[in-house]
Amino acid sequence: MSYTFGAIMTSHIRNFCIIAHIDHGKSTLADRLLHLTGTVSDRDTTEQILDTMDLEREKGVTIKASAVRMDYTARDGQSYELNLIDTPGHVDFGYEVSRALNACEGAVLVVDASQGIEAQTLANLYAALEANLEIIPVINKIDLQSARPDEVSEDIASLLGVPKESIIRISAKEGTNVPEVLEAIVRQVPPPKGDDSLPLRALIFDSHYDSYKGVIAYIRVMEGAISSTQGLRLMATRSDIKPVEIGIFAPNLKPMESLTAGEVGYVATGLKTVHDCRVGDTVTASARPAPDPWPGYRHPKPMVFAGIYPAEADDYPELRDALDKLQLNDASLVFAPETSQALGFGFRAGFLGLFHMEIIQERLEREYDLDMVFTAPTVAYEVLLRNETTVLINSPAGLPDESEIAEIREPWMNIEIITPTDYYGPIMDLVTKRRGAFKSQEYPAPHRVQLNFEIPLSEIIVDFFDELKSRTKGYASLDYQFAEYRPDELQRLEILVNGEPVDALAAIVHKKDAYHKGQRMITKLKGIIPRQLFDVAIQASGGGRIISKAIVKATRKDVLAKCYGGDITRKKKLLEKQKKGKKRLKMVGNVEIPQEAFMAVLKLEEE
Repeated sequence: MSYTFGAIMTSHIRNFCIIAHIDHGKSTLADRLLHLTGTVSDRDTTEQILDTMDLEREKGVTIKASAVRMDYTARDGQSYELNLIDTPGHVDFGYEVSRALNACEGAVLVVDASQGIEAQTLANLYAALEANLEIIPVINKIDLQSARPDEVSEDIASLLGVPKESIIRISAKEGTNVPEVLEAIVRQVPPPKGDDSLPLRALIFDSHYDSYKGVIAYIRVMEGAISSTQGLRLMATRSDIKPVEIGIFAPNLKPMESLTAGEVGYVATGLKTVHDCRVGDTVTASARPAPDPWPGYRHPKPMVFAGIYPAEADDYPELRDALDKLQLNDASLVFAPETSQALGFGFRAGFLGLFHMEIIQERLEREYDLDMVFTAPTVAYEVLLRNETTVLINSPAGLPDESEIAEIREPWMNIEIITPTDYYGPIMDLVTKRRGAFKSQEYPAPHRVQLNFEIPLSEIIVDFFDELKSRTKGYASLDYQFAEYRPDELQRLEILVNGEPVDALAAIVHKKDAYHKGQRMITKLKGIIPRQLFDVAIQASGGGRIISKAIVKATRKDVLAKCYGGDITRKKKLLEKQKKGKKRLKMVGNVEIPQEAFMAVLKLEEE
């Protein structure tokens, strides 16, 4: 298929994104728009065209942002250039969403006709309104039997303050009414502002690594123009580059000579790692640089940490290479070497959230065929020492001695839960059990309540979401943002096996929970650790004392089996010999701790 992308006036450019809660049909609508505009022929089509990773297709979640340019002739006979920036839907990738929103002037808000407004719908909507985007509300999946389009349109109308008749009702799967969405984009989304004569400022809203062209930065030209021959500068990292090529997404990479203010495209930088080309950075010209970068850049901060160890010690170099390669494509993944007495050599890795950690784990297993041990996830704590210095600890093993600590601060989150009003009680109970504090409530729609809480991050990273879904029969939805670090009575809970502390099983817990968590952990481990030829003592220690203890009894060999009668002294002699052997074995014997023991930390809440 041939493309005819000529120069087009800025007044005929429309930059927009599609925002929605997970599984409300965002990727399906994007596919339909690509077909309608002839950007992708029916012969080349697949489902979820913009989701290029297998994991994205399987989980039905957009993990990486992507972009595509479409040529559209509207009903008024004018030709328009539509730039769709597809954003991730999951809360862990909120920063990527915010940068993508800054590259647009409009947003299509997609709401499922059977599910209605959910937490991330609202979170992304508020982010779009903060970025001053024109909102086009759309109700999707009207072909479902469980669809409630009238009810949902009333909810959206009261939320946005628009007439409910103006809300477009579509079925992206069937293609019903989708052309109306294109017309609404042309009619309602304002054209981009930006002066070609000003110094170049282009916002990087995403990037990926290509083995031939280096890092490919996805850009929106905010001011000025960019050509394939000029030298460029990345303002945050202060790197000067000569671009390999510049171009547009159609939806594959299509080289161009230049991009002007308002256009969306890419720059193949030739850089060898995405660390040099950060999301949110500004590209300017080396010869005539802009005085200031585009506002809003910040460094993505990992919130959840876990140890990654190879199941076989010989696989350590392969694991390091795999993490290096993953980091080429994912700048938000951070890792550093770590040693554990129980697990040997491995890495401490930082993730944006638990879903991000799950994605990395699956990619390591699938793409690099690695067998690994992931330790229980922890969060980063701020520790104020008695000498008034503050250190950041992302592993319980790294906590200084209690005598040196003045206070420990833990990260707290603001969480929003949207649920039918029937489940108000079970949610209150769940959050208060996990040290959460109620802040406020709102009613975005009849029979639906938005509950706002503050809660420690350590209480929601394990199985909070699963329990929330089971208590509300799957109806509640969750969104969260980091609030602040707060001091509390926290201490390290250590597990000792045979008198040796197992650093990979250590945890930082609240003082009031230490006893119960220690007891539950010991009970769990007693059933998991296999019996040895000697007694194995498992102990939980916290606050300088032993909280709980259990013994895994030895497997006994009957040394008296061969004694048929005879003198009692002979039997005593044999038993004494066995006793000495067991004592010696206990001193040199190694207790193998299976993988389930490390995962047991995750399962404690389920009891």
